[in-house]
Amino acid sequence: MYNLISVVLKKRLDLDFKTSSDFRARIVEFPGLWMAEREIAGLRAELRKVAGRAVPGGDLDYGVFSEREDVLQRTIVTLVYRVSDGTPVAFNALPVISLSLSGKPVEVLHLGLVMIDPAVRSQGLSWVLYGLTCFLLFLRNQLRPLWISNVTQVPAVAGMVAETFSDVFPSPTRGARRSLRQQLIATEIMAGHRHVFGVGKEAGFDADRFVITDAYTGGSDNLKKTFEAAPKHRKAEYNDFCAAELDYDRGDDLLQIGQLDLNAAQRYLLESVPRNALGRLAVASFVILVQRLVLPLMHWADGRRQWGILRPSR
Repeated sequence: MYNLISVVLKKRLDLDFKTSSDFRARIVEFPGLWMAEREIAGLRAELRKVAGRAVPGGDLDYGVFSEREDVLQRTIVTLVYRVSDGTPVAFNALPVISLSLSGKPVEVLHLGLVMIDPAVRSQGLSWVLYGLTCFLLFLRNQLRPLWISNVTQVPAVAGMVAETFSDVFPSPTRGARRSLRQQLIATEIMAGHRHVFGVGKEAGFDADRFVITDAYTGGSDNLKKTFEAAPKHRKAEYNDFCAAELDYDRGDDLLQIGQLDLNAAQRYLLESVPRNALGRLAVASFVILVQRLVLPLMHWADGRRQWGILRPSR
């Protein structure tokens, strides 16, 4: 299933494995830092192929579709392929936003742009596209909580984020409130990183409700939906919440801030991952743990070879 040796020796995440009998996923971290130009061109072509099916005739000009050279240097891409013919059918582009929180650097995983070929929707890919990469990064971060952000006007997505991650704001969940850290993160994201999710400078931001007003003016124009067209959540409270908070005619979005912690990871494993995929996920997790924990110990114990700034003794 894996070429384990090549995977654990890479500094950046590069996993390719079957998620089911019908689909396989490839997760590549910051490909712009290490991929050859021909490989990057091929990756962009596959992303556009999926986008062409998901948004027919719609041009996008932000995130992985923009011409900014550094985009793929700070984005983790998850691509899903159909096993039978190798066709890319879905992807998630997960930008990593670098911020300063209380004077300390912090990274926020932006859930980013998710696109699915209409032909394979409702075929059990949500656990791969919305949680798998975050879960593996959580493991690599030695189970330390990770901040996540999400921008959406789709009730189904807003509800999924609120139920998957911890302490998400805004959310209709009873007791949901914004913390000072969430306020600081949201403010800094809107001040210097709105290009990441295709929001123009002219868009407003309601800092009390975490609502971006007139959001579809910065490259994401073709993703604007009416409330009737936006996919609904199975729970009516999320649909009602979005209908009440957002002006769909104007084009508003929620900016959700939350965390991936142990509780969220447990919910993901118990509620999102199909039972028949737990074995495959266990192997992927093992590879991450070897890469992050076991391999450095092996290097440390070898006093004959250089490792980073450490020099072997004479």
